[in-house]
Amino acid sequence: MKVYLFVFVCVLFALSVEGKWRAKKVQENEDDSPVSEDLKENICEMHRVKPHCQPSKYRTIDGSCNNVNHSLWGIAYSKFSRILNAEYGDGISTFQKSVTGHELPSPRLISKQIYTEKSVLDPEYTIAMMQFGQIMAHDMSFGLEATSKSCCSHKNKYDQSVKKCDAISVPKDDLFLAPQDVQCMHFIRNVNDADLDCPAKKVQGAVSQISTPTVFLDLSILYGSTPEQEKALRSYENGLMKTSLKDGYEFPPHNTKSSKDCFIDSSKDFCYVSSDDRINQNPHLTIIQVYYLREHNRLARKLSEINPHWDDEKLYQEARRINIAQYQYVSYYEWLTIFLGDQNMLDEKMIYHYSGDEYVNDYNPNLQPKIFNEHANAAYRFFHTQIEGHLELLTESREIISKISLSDYYNKPRIIEEHFDNLGRGLVTQQSQLTDANYDTEILDYLFKHERSYGDDLRAVDIQRGRDHGVARYNDFREHCKLKRAKNWEDYLDLIPEADVEKLKQVYESFEDVELSVGGSLEKIVDNATLSGPTLLCIFIEQFYNTRVTDRYWFESGDPEVAFTRPQLAEIRKSSFARLFCDNSNNVTRVQKKAFDIDDEHENPIVPCSQIPVVDLSKWKE
Repeated sequence: MKVYLFVFVCVLFALSVEGKWRAKKVQENEDDSPVSEDLKENICEMHRVKPHCQPSKYRTIDGSCNNVNHSLWGIAYSKFSRILNAEYGDGISTFQKSVTGHELPSPRLISKQIYTEKSVLDPEYTIAMMQFGQIMAHDMSFGLEATSKSCCSHKNKYDQSVKKCDAISVPKDDLFLAPQDVQCMHFIRNVNDADLDCPAKKVQGAVSQISTPTVFLDLSILYGSTPEQEKALRSYENGLMKTSLKDGYEFPPHNTKSSKDCFIDSSKDFCYVSSDDRINQNPHLTIIQVYYLREHNRLARKLSEINPHWDDEKLYQEARRINIAQYQYVSYYEWLTIFLGDQNMLDEKMIYHYSGDEYVNDYNPNLQPKIFNEHANAAYRFFHTQIEGHLELLTESREIISKISLSDYYNKPRIIEEHFDNLGRGLVTQQSQLTDANYDTEILDYLFKHERSYGDDLRAVDIQRGRDHGVARYNDFREHCKLKRAKNWEDYLDLIPEADVEKLKQVYESFEDVELSVGGSLEKIVDNATLSGPTLLCIFIEQFYNTRVTDRYWFESGDPEVAFTRPQLAEIRKSSFARLFCDNSNNVTRVQKKAFDIDDEHENPIVPCSQIPVVDLSKWKE
């Protein structure tokens, strides 16, 4: 039973990615509002009307009723939260300035002068390590965008008529872009609560931006975050999700309309339709989303065999519940233990030592579930450093067939169906880039280039997004994280190498100007136990602790209303990314057990999929 009804305008599912309820792209009319009146009304209404929560072991699609006493906590289209107060130039919404009163340096200038375009491969981790992190990022947040128009469309000049445009200026001496007469990079600010102007919640002080999915780790990238999205994605037969077929294998439904989220260049091209437009963004991201789509349908079919009396709704909800549980287990016990370090995870009570069927009852109903601005729009983006710009296509014996450039396949997913397993093997075999201050040229100069000879700069966009969201500065977070507050440039030498401090001096007017996403990205890694320095680690711990303990439906919960049985929980704990890969590839038969780690014949050998532990679904037999 749906807990409450939204009244939204839906467009036929198969026609357009842009027709989905998420409606990131807003009406581009001649009024001054960056948000359509319909979208405003719908978002305001969903945050005004409290649903009547029904007891259920299944989480709602929009995140409501996760907390029964605060039924709107964590729902879709919530505001980003903050660890520290916002920093805006006018205290409300304009970009912050230097403490000298001058404008901060161009993000493109910072990107080019602070970071190095150099390929340094990580000796320990595969591309899957980086790519799974992006899956989690997309599942947790997505800033509501104001328009799909470009604000640098006319001869690469800033078009001030485009609403919410704050284009990134390109320095006149930019060695790559200036010779091509590129003067700015496209950047549209995210929609905030002042843009919505909800009658019952007048905004006072600094604005807060809107994030479209639920705040929980609930695979909203697959299932959606509204009833309307969910309805469009389900087949309503045997618990299955809608798919298209290629040579008998399932893929997301196709759409043949081009958009900024998918480039259609020929009659053979198509977009994938999903609850998250970013599904088409890059080949490996798309592949993992296909794995989770197939996993849902695999689970539904197996459950139907075990329980032939279950109807479509029961099969769908149980498959979704198991799929999310497996995903949460891999996120915290396999991926985050690398990202944050095992001991940090244990010390901060994000994971626990347990017996196979032991519950972990650490749910805190008094703590509000949040996605912190500082995490989603600054700190977590540092890991774009791990992106590898050239993807290898591999045979089953792990021989390289060919390589493709990432910039040739942004938002062009057709290659997925042509080389699904070859790309998938590369995902779990090829080394990612090292987590450091080096970035691949493919993302610094050719991001989303399509038919142009150049593209955007992902690092510059990350820095500009932090300014858009008013993220407090690096030095403030050092103090928040109980580290030494710098009083001069030299004080940064305790965490940042001298060469990088010298670069910062050349770019920023004052040591107080250094932004969180910049300063944090240059810190020395903490004792080789994590993939970040201490300031960013502090933010990650705060975020991922909150994400776990505020989710009443967390897979380890022993709450009788939502809990798996003990035998079922023990099976969920057999989950792994390697198993997801084996079960949902086309014809792959071998993989290393720790798929985020580079294979090693002694410590992490490639083995037959039959040796990878399997979740026994017979424990769900009724």
